[in-house]
This record gives sequence, structure tokens and C-alpha cells, in this order.
Amino acid sequence: MTGVHIRRGQAPLIVSFPHAGTQIPDAIEQRLVSPWLARKDTDWWVRRLYEFAEALDATMIATDISRTVIDANRDPSGASLYPGQATTGLCPLTSFDGEPLYQAGLEPDEAQIAERRRLFFDPYHEALAREIARLRLRHGNVVLYDAHSIRSGVPRLFDGVLPHFNLGTDNGRTCAPELTASLEEICARSGLTWVTNGRFRGGWTTRHYGNPTAGIHAVQMELACRTYMDEPSGAATPANWPTDFDARRAAKARAVLTGILKACIHFAT
Repeated sequence: MTGVHIRRGQAPLIVSFPHAGTQIPDAIEQRLVSPWLARKDTDWWVRRLYEFAEALDATMIATDISRTVIDANRDPSGASLYPGQATTGLCPLTSFDGEPLYQAGLEPDEAQIAERRRLFFDPYHEALAREIARLRLRHGNVVLYDAHSIRSGVPRLFDGVLPHFNLGTDNGRTCAPELTASLEEICARSGLTWVTNGRFRGGWTTRHYGNPTAGIHAVQMELACRTYMDEPSGAATPANWPTDFDARRAAKARAVLTGILKACIHFAT
């Protein structure tokens, strides 16, 4: 089972969800420290947050597989996306906070990582590549929007409190500057905090597919979780994380995100 879900639309927009999955095969879960810790860094509720994209006729691609099994937004070669900074790998061994995910001596070996890539990573990216090619035949230009979220405070990864909206374009390499400018304008009008190419400049998906000269414009959006759900004031624990989806906060976030996705479609057409 690949765990890949595809909703095909006709608009020149793909919204991808590489980190919203929570499924972990039993054989892998038995090797982990705890089921909760293995799912702690999930991009909680982002697929629900972006349900409105179906009404925009966007294509949506998601994996059910937890990022602890294999991270569909990491370089399959194992190269770090952020050399010199704390991050997690293709098959992460620690949480964002540095906690070991596996029981001692039960970490995946090279053969197990290769098998996970074959079963889960490759089918996800094969689906992305197919949908990009399909929409480029129809439109010429396509925008790949990689949807993420993270807790607002993760001291091991960044100082202070993360802005609400974090746009990543690998310092302008993955999409046209006109698209970046239009998305920045929407964020600026929102009244919420935002940054472009701050701590998060786009993961492997954005960097791998983004090719503006070929008509493929990729952007990552890393939302601070407080944009649409409550966050604990202290450390995340099994007793306080994750919290429920907050419909009131989500309504404000969706208004901004709707404008952002409409701007992506307008740019591509």
C-alpha cells in the first residue's frame, strides 16, 4: 500500500501534503520509542485546512504515511537541506526537539531505508511528476504549492516564535519573482506575521521540481500551527499535543490562503 491520495483538478495548481500522514506499519511502530512521539511532528490538520482548494479545482496529492517512516520532503540521497543547521533526515532518527524516535539498536539500516523509499517515497513523487506533466500539457505553466505546518516554537530548529506565514522559494530559485511578490502582498495585507525565505526556504519537493524557465513554479508554505489551532505554552506532551482544529482561527487563515491559491492560479494562467 503506497498511501498516496490524488484529487485531480484542471486548474494549473497542485497542492501537496507530504507531512500530514500518521500511518506507521506495525513492524516499524514496534521499533519506536512511542506512537505519540513518532507522530509529534506531523503537520496536523493541514489537509482539513486546505479542503477549500477542491472548489478552486486544484489537484491535491497527499500521503498517509508518517514522516517518521520516511520523509517525502527530504533529499533521497540523504543530503541535508540546511547544512550546518539542525534538521531531520530522510528516515529521521530524532524528533524536531532532538528526542530519539527509535529504541536503541532498532534504527533502520540502509536496506530498510531503501525499502521504505520504494514503497512510500517513490510512489508519492511519481504521482507528483505525473500530475505536473499532465497540467503542463494543458496550461504550459503550473504552480506546485507545498503545504506544511510546524509548532510556533521549536528552539532546536529556530530562535523565538515563528511567523504565521513562511514562504519558501529557495532564495528565489524555484518560482518567478512576480509570483513571490503577489503572495507577499497577500500576506502583508493579512495583518498576520510573515517572512519569505526565513528559517524555511523550501524543502526537497520545492527545490527539486521548481524550474521557472520550464514553466514549473514551486513554493513552500510553512504555517505556524497557532494560525489555525491552539498550541501549548510549554513543551508538547502526550497530554497537550496535538490540540483540536480551531474553526475560528482556521476561518481567518483560510481567507488568506484562499487568496494565495487564487493568486497562484491567476499567475499560471
